Amino acid sequence: MARSSKSGPSLRSLSVGEKVRHALTEVLQRGEIRDPLLENAVISVSEVRMASDLKLATAYVTVLGQTNTEPYVAALNQHVRFIRGRLTPALKQMKYMPEVRFRADTSFDNFARIDALLKSPEVVRDLDGDDDEDLG
Repeated sequence: MARSSKSGPSLRSLSVGEKVRHALTEVLQRGEIRDPLLENAVISVSEVRMASDLKLATAYVTVLGQTNTEPYVAALNQHVRFIRGRLTPALKQMKYMPEVRFRADTSFDNFARIDALLKSPEVVRDLDGDDDEDLG
């Protein structure tokens, strides 16, 4: 079968990423990581992107109620070996257990920035001007 020339992640990569995301979420919810910073934090895994060989998983996380997530990301990356061990039972069907790295999810910041731009007086004025032209 010929391989598609489209770019982007494969269906398999997306499927495995979602399985890893669910497994990570369960590990974080159980509160097994003994770190003073992480024990009381509510961490959300918004996305996991898998490398094409499925050996590396990049998990994008947000911490509810926190604007600066970098200390939490650093703490998660310090405990990555422990977390990887806790993922093993949930991902035992995989040939290789992926190496996990954590990154701060900035997509919500981007959404907020775009929303603020759309609500700015200049854009509102321009949009109101387009409505007047459509009526005339």
